[in-house]
Amino acid sequence: MSQLAFHAPETIDQALALLAGDPGARVLAGGTDLIVQMRSGRVAPSAVIDLKRIAGLGGVRALPGGGFAIGAATPCTALKDDAALAAAWPGVVEAANLIGSVQVRNRATVAGNLCNASPAADSVPALVAAGAIAVIAGPQGQRETPVEQIPLAPGRTSLQPGEFLVEIRLPARAAGEADAYLRSIPRTEMDIAVVGAGVSLALGPDGTCTAARIALGAVAPTVLLVEAAGAALVGTRLDDAALAAMADAVRAACRPIDDKRGTAGYRTAMAGVLVRRTVAIARQRAAGPAGEKA
Repeated sequence: MSQLAFHAPETIDQALALLAGDPGARVLAGGTDLIVQMRSGRVAPSAVIDLKRIAGLGGVRALPGGGFAIGAATPCTALKDDAALAAAWPGVVEAANLIGSVQVRNRATVAGNLCNASPAADSVPALVAAGAIAVIAGPQGQRETPVEQIPLAPGRTSLQPGEFLVEIRLPARAAGEADAYLRSIPRTEMDIAVVGAGVSLALGPDGTCTAARIALGAVAPTVLLVEAAGAALVGTRLDDAALAAMADAVRAACRPIDDKRGTAGYRTAMAGVLVRRTVAIARQRAAGPAGEKA
């Protein structure tokens, strides 16, 4: 039996060199998916490259001009400890802290959750709704791509050989903007989403919706950005007609499967219900204290 090599590089360039020299190596951010897959025999890498010693890949930092960068090796529990991030992007932070148990979240990362490419990943709909950008390092340097373009199919991503995700960037927030994430699960916790819904809204001074992004998880082979659903809200005051049109667009976009956690019909119907609930939370947050009293 071949020996598994373990590497802990201290720079991005060192990690890239290791990947270039060993195409069978796999990158480890938190390891909560990779280690399980190795133990089950689903994957058998020739080496593991741990990113946690690379400066800048662990933790959250503010970006010039606003916004945030979440390092690829940042555990989910660290996100809620960053008061500025939690205030600006509560939906993203909430979604990340629904993954597994507390013990799992102490190791798991949103970068790993994204690159595992599960259709039911909790953090991904929230990141997509937020308009998050993935920063990827590779042999040709660094590139940026919208988060929704990373998963291509269950377990498969758009990352090219020799590439790995360095960080996830969230844009700056302005007054009247907020996000939220909700999921439907069979149990009260530690379960996989039957449906997940991420919403990001911007409201004008008069309460009119000026921008909206709506993303769904567990209803298609990859997380969906439902542009028609967001468009149904823009220019409205989120009245019943607008919400009904949004829910119709959500249901039309769903391409779910039947499995032991839920039928395709249930998932489609639940998606329309769940996204309305998520919009209500995001709307209240965007409106601030006035919205909380409404």
